[in-house]
Amino acid sequence: MRLFYQLFLFLYRNVARLLARFQPKARAFVDGRRDWQNQTVEVLRKRREGQPLLWMHCASVGEFEQGRPVLEALRDRQPDRFILVTFFSPSGYELRKNYAGADGVLYLPLDGPRTAAQFLDLVRPDRVIFVKYEFWYYYLREIARRNIPLHLISAVFRPGQAFFQWYGGFHRQMLNFFDDLFVQDARSAELLRSLDLPDTRVHLAGDTRLDRVRHIAQTAQSLPSIDRFADGHLLLIAGSTWPPDIAVLRELAAQPEFGTWKLIVAPHEIDEAQLQRTERSFPVGSVVRFSELPSAPSEHRVLLIDNIGMLASLYRYGRIAYVGGAFGSGLHNILEPAAHGLPVLFGPKYHKFNEARELLARSGVASIGKAEELIAQFRRWQQEEAYAKAVRQIEAYFAERSGATKVIVAALGG
Repeated sequence: MRLFYQLFLFLYRNVARLLARFQPKARAFVDGRRDWQNQTVEVLRKRREGQPLLWMHCASVGEFEQGRPVLEALRDRQPDRFILVTFFSPSGYELRKNYAGADGVLYLPLDGPRTAAQFLDLVRPDRVIFVKYEFWYYYLREIARRNIPLHLISAVFRPGQAFFQWYGGFHRQMLNFFDDLFVQDARSAELLRSLDLPDTRVHLAGDTRLDRVRHIAQTAQSLPSIDRFADGHLLLIAGSTWPPDIAVLRELAAQPEFGTWKLIVAPHEIDEAQLQRTERSFPVGSVVRFSELPSAPSEHRVLLIDNIGMLASLYRYGRIAYVGGAFGSGLHNILEPAAHGLPVLFGPKYHKFNEARELLARSGVASIGKAEELIAQFRRWQQEEAYAKAVRQIEAYFAERSGATKVIVAALGG
């Protein structure tokens, strides 16, 4: 199986180089790793002799947001520690390369036996945290070989994964490299224990994102321009949308009962073509971009967010939220609006997301497959009793499930 893994790495590297000629994201993936040794040395120049170093690795920005509460809690416990964050994806790196809570942010060089050894020779961490589902064999093996404490946090496991199949010995070996496996749910813990992993290694901690989004909700900035746009109307906040999401939202916005509401749309991608496509989806003259929002109360019915970074603060102004992605590759973050106490609507592809399944079981959120279902659920939440029940269920969920950060930090001992 290791031979197949090496073949995978070889193909991944060369396909990325080929795609880099045509795709900006692939180009960033390749260019960001050029001369990685000197980049690493440069970042580590700020490290004092003998200063302990905590290295946290994340696939992308979503995993970073899961790891961030733990990282910041550990930093607060030991302020003298050097913090290094690495990303696999360009999107994560580009969004968080200037993160003030880290002393250095880098791309993780693509896995390999020599690369892993060279990287660890340069970094010399005293503790390593991988977030959720990053499993790079040679890095993990080399960390374990050097007896550096290694932890996986906010992990989720499913029965269909290779770890639990007859052919999964190679993957199970990677699990054994970790000193601690902090999982989000009981099913994940049971699956790991079925592999005869020591009980002391498997910890049911919960999802650190709940702690993060609660903090975001509590510190969300005020946006007077949104008050002016609302002008007394109720707001439906649609975040991380894609064209299929806009198609159903357009139908909802055309309903008579939506007449007392306004819609705010924050597309997942804000390139000009995507913004224009969204504008064309609604009646002419009904849409205004945030960058063009007038200083006086607006008569527009739809506000199109044409920047990055506002969404978390927008939810505080909403009555109901819609989160995109679940008509395509997968649901985006529903915990951010839920942390504000908003009932959340989303498409049909949500089954890999624990929070979506659990909140659906509580009737705090709703999944829809077509516009008619979206309209029907919107009408249900127009009824005060149904709306209040959804809000109570969301609040109960957060009250019961928050606190994963404290569990993990206590187990790690600071």
